[in-house]
Amino acid sequence: MAERIFLGLGSNLGDRRAYLERALSRLARTPEVQVVARASLYQTEPLGFTAQPRFLNTVVELSSRLGPRALLQRCQEIEARLGRVRGRHWGPRRIDLDLLFYGMQIITEADLQLPHPRLTQRRFVLVPLAELAPQFRHPATRRTIQELLETLADDKGVMSYREGDSDLRSLSDKAGGDPRRQSVIRDLL
Repeated sequence: MAERIFLGLGSNLGDRRAYLERALSRLARTPEVQVVARASLYQTEPLGFTAQPRFLNTVVELSSRLGPRALLQRCQEIEARLGRVRGRHWGPRRIDLDLLFYGMQIITEADLQLPHPRLTQRRFVLVPLAELAPQFRHPATRRTIQELLETLADDKGVMSYREGDSDLRSLSDKAGGDPRRQSVIRDLL
């Protein structure tokens, strides 16, 4: 059985959506990587250094024969090719690819930590992740993504996003039920 791999993507410089689409396209063209599913886009407030534009974020589920380290390297290559410049910690960036889970593996090394060490505190990761895999269990906490999401106090700073939206809609204001439980799988190309 293949490992369930989840990757977080974000952008807050330039044409944010285009950078996300380019990164996804490059991932999909990687010979040993298959994009299985993709969550909706969310516009989110920056963390840490807040004097910067809002991010667009999403999460994708992958299947891959690449190991965690090789997949991380491929993600860093994609970031570099799309012009990511590593500068200020939590600063603005054209593209950010974060390996969130690689199955149930727990890895703690200087340059690779799985699961991502701060994902349980980040609504902008948990909301799109819950669209794809609400019952997936965090290998260290043993809690589901839905349970982790429910422990966060509110949805401030994470808004649903659609092309052409002129307003930002809070998740709690969205019609049509709980967006964390809606299944959203879209074609990438």
